[in-house]
Amino acid sequence: MVIGVPKEIKDDEYRVAMTPPGVQVLTARGHHVLVQRGAGRGAGMGDDEYEGAGAELIADAAEVYARAEMICKVKEPQPSEYAHLRPGQILFAFLHLAPALELTRTLLERRIVGIAYETVETTDGRKPLLEPMSEIAGRMAIPIAAFYLSSPRGGRGVLLSGVAGVPPATVGILGGGIVGYHAAKMAARMGAWVYLLEVNPSRMRALEELLPPNVTTLMSNHTSIEECVKRADVLVGAVLIPGAKAPRLVPREMVKLMKPGSVIIDVSVDQGGCIETTRPTTHGDPVYLVDGILHYCVANMPGAFGRTATSALTNVTLPYIVQIAEKGWRGAAQASPDIAKGLNLVHGRVTYPAVAEAHGLAFVPWETAPKG
Repeated sequence: MVIGVPKEIKDDEYRVAMTPPGVQVLTARGHHVLVQRGAGRGAGMGDDEYEGAGAELIADAAEVYARAEMICKVKEPQPSEYAHLRPGQILFAFLHLAPALELTRTLLERRIVGIAYETVETTDGRKPLLEPMSEIAGRMAIPIAAFYLSSPRGGRGVLLSGVAGVPPATVGILGGGIVGYHAAKMAARMGAWVYLLEVNPSRMRALEELLPPNVTTLMSNHTSIEECVKRADVLVGAVLIPGAKAPRLVPREMVKLMKPGSVIIDVSVDQGGCIETTRPTTHGDPVYLVDGILHYCVANMPGAFGRTATSALTNVTLPYIVQIAEKGWRGAAQASPDIAKGLNLVHGRVTYPAVAEAHGLAFVPWETAPKG
C-alpha cells in the first residue's frame, strides 16, 4: 500500500504521524511511504532520517494526498486540505467529529474512509491510541496551571504546593480516566490538595488505591461539582465519552462561583469541552479571561512536546497501520474489532453511533456501508 504522511498544518502542531523507525517497519514489509518534506521538523526528526528509513520525500502536500491510498495524520484535516481528499481514500487520524459538523459534512462529501484514533477500542474497553496523548495532557495540565496561578500571569498568586504555615492550592479534577488520573498524580506530587470526581464507583475504588492520601475521590454529581468548583484554585476538565461531545458539567453560573484569578484547564476541549465557557485556543495564544477566571483550552496540548508525543503515538498506531496496509480497511476491520470501532465514516455514511447522534445524521453499520 502507498501510505502518505503530510506535514501537520494546524496552529502550533509539532507532532507528525510517524517516526522514521515506523517508516522503516512499513518499507521493510514492502509498503511505499510518502513523507512530505519538513513533516518531522517540529518533532526534531529530519528529512534525512526519513529518507534513510526508506521513505520517498515529497515537496508538496497535494502530491502526497494524490498518490497515497492511506493518509496518516495526527490532527483532523484543516480546510485547506479538504480538496486533497478523494473518494475511497483512508484517513487515519484524530478526527474528533462529534463537535465538528462542518468537518463531518465535508468528509462525508469527500466519501473518505475515516478511521479515528480516539475511537479505536480494545475488547476490554481501552482506547490504546488515545491513552498516550491523554497521559501527556494530564501530566502537562498541572504545571501549566501552576504557571498561570502566578500573579504576573493574572492568577491568584497561590503557590501550588504552599509553604510551611501556608496551605497549598486546591485542585479539582472532573473525570477519573487517563487524563484525570495523571493530572491528580502530578498535582498530588506537587503538594496540592486534590479532589477527583468520577461517576464509576469501581474506578473510584481503583483510583483510591493508586493515588496518595492528599487526593480525595468524590462521586460526581451536580452538588459535588458545584462544591468542588467553589473550592478550586485550579479546575481540570478531563471528561471523555468516546467519540461523542463532552457533557457540559459546569455551566457559566457555576464558573462565576470560582475565586477571581483561579485557573481552568479544559483538556476535553477537542470534544467540545465540559465547561460552558470553554472555547478552543492555541499554544501561541493559550489563555483568555471569563468572569475573572483564566481559561487554558488548547485543543492539541500534547503537540507542544512534539518529539515525545510523536514517538508515543507511533508506538501505538503502527501495529494498526500495518494491519490496514496489509489487509485493506475492510479486511482489517473484519479481523480486528479494535479497528472496526475506529471506523467513523465510510463512503459518505456515518458508521459511529455517537457521531451520528451528535449531528442528527443516520447511523449505518460499517458492514452495510456502500462499497465505494
